[in-house]
Amino acid sequence: MSGQFGAELPRGARETGLFVHISLGLAILGFVMARLAWRAADPVPAPVDSPLGLWGERAGQAVHYMLYALLIAVPIAGIVVQFAKGHALRIFGLFEIVSPWTADRAFGRDTREVHDLLANGTMTLIGLHAAAALVHHYIFRDRALLRMLPCSRS
Repeated sequence: MSGQFGAELPRGARETGLFVHISLGLAILGFVMARLAWRAADPVPAPVDSPLGLWGERAGQAVHYMLYALLIAVPIAGIVVQFAKGHALRIFGLFEIVSPWTADRAFGRDTREVHDLLANGTMTLIGLHAAAALVHHYIFRDRALLRMLPCSRS
């Protein structure tokens, strides 16, 4: 749940929607941390030759770094939003972390804007990344998309 339509949900469903939204954000944060650990242990596949050359390879690396940074920053900003509102952070409904701060509406509003901006930037970058992968596969006809599969590294 991206959170774009939270205000349109009926009053009773907003709490459930927020719970799902926060749980997905925490799951994404966990998956990204696991992915970074995996990436540290597993070497990056060799670059493929493409019409974009070294500039294309560097642009791809920059996009990957930005995606990792955003996929960490967005959930962290969401956690700060919860705490800035003075609300506890419910961890998958199992337990909660009490806000370390007193509620500050202005800070919460500002942090929510940052969270929204970062989330929208993440979605845009994901779309561009997917489009670039499809361009590599269908237009350049190189192995950029296929090299991500573990079985293709031989």
